[in-house]
Amino acid sequence: MVELASVIRDLREELQQAIVAAEGEALRFELGPIELDLSVALERSGQTGAKVRFWVVESGAEAAVRATSAQRISLTLQPTLVGASNPLLVSGRAGAHEQ
Repeated sequence: MVELASVIRDLREELQQAIVAAEGEALRFELGPIELDLSVALERSGQTGAKVRFWVVESGAEAAVRATSAQRISLTLQPTLVGASNPLLVSGRAGAHEQ
């Protein structure tokens, strides 16, 4: 399983790469809301002041976690670039495991 914060951080890095790749390209795409549908497992430690942590369940492992505490969540993220007043434009080629 992967921490939810890591998934969002990796998404941010991928989007940053796409923004850089858009520079000088004739065809670009305006970046709009990003919708993520994830299976997550919740973890709470029994200590005072403990936090709840969200772990994203990787495909293939979902069936094993579902029997315990897996939940489905949907997030809609609106990407913004600090100091930018124009919409973000992205470009790039799909990676080996992307569509």
